[in-house]
Amino acid sequence: MAAMAAAASLLCARAAPALRLRGCSGGGGRGARLVFSCSASSSSSREGGFSGKVGFLGLGIMGAPMASNLIKAGCDVTVWNRTKSKCDPLISLGAKYEPSPADVASSCDVTFAMLADPESAVEVACGANGAAEGMAPGKGYVDVSTVDAATSKLIGKHITSTGASFLEAPVSGSKKPAEDGLLIFLTAGDESLYNRVAPLLDVMGKSRFFLGDVGNGADMKLVVNMVMGSMMVSFSEGLLLSEKVGLDPNTLVEVISQGAISAPMFSLKGPSMVKAAYPTAFPLKHQQKDLRLALALAESVSQSIPTVAAANELYKAAKSLGLADQDFSAVIEALKAKEQNK
Repeated sequence: MAAMAAAASLLCARAAPALRLRGCSGGGGRGARLVFSCSASSSSSREGGFSGKVGFLGLGIMGAPMASNLIKAGCDVTVWNRTKSKCDPLISLGAKYEPSPADVASSCDVTFAMLADPESAVEVACGANGAAEGMAPGKGYVDVSTVDAATSKLIGKHITSTGASFLEAPVSGSKKPAEDGLLIFLTAGDESLYNRVAPLLDVMGKSRFFLGDVGNGADMKLVVNMVMGSMMVSFSEGLLLSEKVGLDPNTLVEVISQGAISAPMFSLKGPSMVKAAYPTAFPLKHQQKDLRLALALAESVSQSIPTVAAANELYKAAKSLGLADQDFSAVIEALKAKEQNK
């Protein structure tokens, strides 16, 4: 245990006494680390954990479980959401509530934001009564939304103009990893803020990467989701083809799970897709948004990504079928519709 604690302190300069162990990659994605709770007490600050009040803006599929994990870890959390009723379960766990992003930011030392799209992220950070209005020197803003690099830089400019610090930290992972505290944080921006909030990231995630300047985290997340969205389309085509030639698609899922192309996504989504059930973990409309942003990113560096372009069209077709709020695995229904319309 002593050796592991020493290793963790090298990975995270702010390592605190262990409350639970988790084997995973730390600061640069390597090695083992310890996961800690946080506290507003001065003793926590002396021991190296996070000391202060935490704000959380946006309590959707991802934000609610992330904020919940912070509360359960002992953090002093203040929440806001456009629909106030979504705050109620967290208030019952001990969270405080403020009526605007500006009020949350003003009352907290560090504020996290998990919004659905670039437009919402900008409005909540920079709009009327936005978080920037409550920012000041010594405060930090951590945007964990999935946005493009230009949007992230715009938000960062508004936040830092107040004297506060900014960190982008989009996450890889969906509803279940968020609930289980197993997200992957792709961070970039103010490295001192990254070190400061590392204990909080470790409560919500299994690993974290610091990628340098603002924009790099956003770009990395778009590349990851670009690959994921394209993989789901290929998997959907395989399920339909196997059934059409007389094979059991459930057996296909099992075969894939044991081979070189095994991926948790296939094992998790496959059985429900065979039953035409798509419980929402990552909404299809968000996957299509990420593909759109990835295409724009590729265009900015003159790279052709034809597979992604084709996948994007299929997700758009699925949205036109009324599947926007279903899980992104519902893209298989767009393929079914194409077959029926032949």
